[in-house]
Amino acid sequence: MFKSCSRCGKVHSTNYKCNYNSYKKDTEARSIRQKNSWHKKSEEIRKASNYLCSVCREEGIYTYKGLEVHHITPIEEDKDRVLDNYNLICLCQEHHKQAEIGKIDRDYLYKLASDRENT
Repeated sequence: MFKSCSRCGKVHSTNYKCNYNSYKKDTEARSIRQKNSWHKKSEEIRKASNYLCSVCREEGIYTYKGLEVHHITPIEEDKDRVLDNYNLICLCQEHHKQAEIGKIDRDYLYKLASDRENT
């Protein structure tokens, strides 16, 4: 017997346990995101972005719901840039997902973060 998987959308045997999009509970990135310093920096970036998605704003759209702060260079690649203003950008959930999978160019995101810091 087969069923549609709620995690990945594929069809699996009913005995199959899908690990799609599961996260490791003890990753360093997860522990960093739980620290007070990260929460303060996240709020600082949102405030500096006027509580708007940077990509939407560049396109002339003002999205203020579902904002998230994105690490342009992931924590796993460079832990030294965790709280670097030039590595953080405020994005709506849709653009955050696109940035995570590489659909939005990192150089473009760095430009937007730099523009925010220089104004």
